[in-house]
Amino acid sequence: MEQVNILIIGAGIIGLAVARELSKEFEDVVLVEAEGTFGRHTSSRNSEVLHSGIYYPKGSLKARLCVNGVRELYQYAKENNIPFRNCGKLIVANNKEELSILEELKNNGENNGVLGLQIINESECKKLEPQIMAKYAVKVPSTGIIDSHKLMQKLENEAENNGAFIVYDMKVISIDAFAEGYLINFSNGENFKAKIIINCAGLHSDKIAEMVGINIKREKLQLHWCKGEYYKSSKIKDINHLIYPVPDPNGIFLGIHLTINLQDEVRFGPNAYYVDELNYEMDESYKPEFLKAIKNYMKIDEENFHLDDCGIRAKLQKEGDSFRDFHIKEESEKGFPNFINCIGIESPGLTCCLTIAQEVRKLINN
Repeated sequence: MEQVNILIIGAGIIGLAVARELSKEFEDVVLVEAEGTFGRHTSSRNSEVLHSGIYYPKGSLKARLCVNGVRELYQYAKENNIPFRNCGKLIVANNKEELSILEELKNNGENNGVLGLQIINESECKKLEPQIMAKYAVKVPSTGIIDSHKLMQKLENEAENNGAFIVYDMKVISIDAFAEGYLINFSNGENFKAKIIINCAGLHSDKIAEMVGINIKREKLQLHWCKGEYYKSSKIKDINHLIYPVPDPNGIFLGIHLTINLQDEVRFGPNAYYVDELNYEMDESYKPEFLKAIKNYMKIDEENFHLDDCGIRAKLQKEGDSFRDFHIKEESEKGFPNFINCIGIESPGLTCCLTIAQEVRKLINN
């Protein structure tokens, strides 16, 4: 039986960042992943956007970790030659009601410590983005895009160089608590004993918490999978900023927005709808919803508008709920010392990966 000090479950971007952070200080850090390589789900099926922190309630983990995280991630990308672009974004509005939402967003962002926010008028919008229809916009200079695959690759390399072991094709099937730690059983017949467990299992993190004995329904830690699809258009060129509408009032998502990638390709999305199964199949049933949303801020050639990709987010917020924050907590209060949960790490999880890892480090008792 393998005896380890710290076992991290899940090699998405959060698990990789945690492995890198902890392996700088601790020995015998092991990261296990059910899939054959890192980031096979949410970490590689997203917009690759680095968020500013403008949307989240003051004092929330999402606000604090995002505002600090985006600064740290830009610096990390620069130092490690990870492709990125600090392109900024415009959150656009076309009437007075939407303008009032922009003003609230600006105030909220400033309260969270987001720098450089500015409300601009129609002529200023046109100078920045001639193809965009907007009477007003909040200019958000700290937003950007990053190559998430190269980022994960670098985190993996650093963790291993620090002495961490990363093992793929290791699916956890049960966890038993005992006096000195935890016994973890895997589908391949192997089992480990670990003093400390960090649950970074993404879409399945609530099930990992349930395995150890946490009542996820009573503790309101049950995840709700929310699917989002993306469309792309090869005809749209020369967009320099990300373009966002005013966000969904229920906080489920940020609206169907325009993003660019590092190859200057344009795509739109995601939309958001709750699903019960992990299925990445797509059809065109939501195409009218996309076109209607996009036509609020730009003209689109419907003949050159095609499905691109989709992803699924692990949300603690169920349909009809209000805002839910990240759950990053050491669970001694629930009877499970040295078991640290990272549950509900949806957007802005990519932006926060380094600061989430630092938050986890604070929860470990030496």
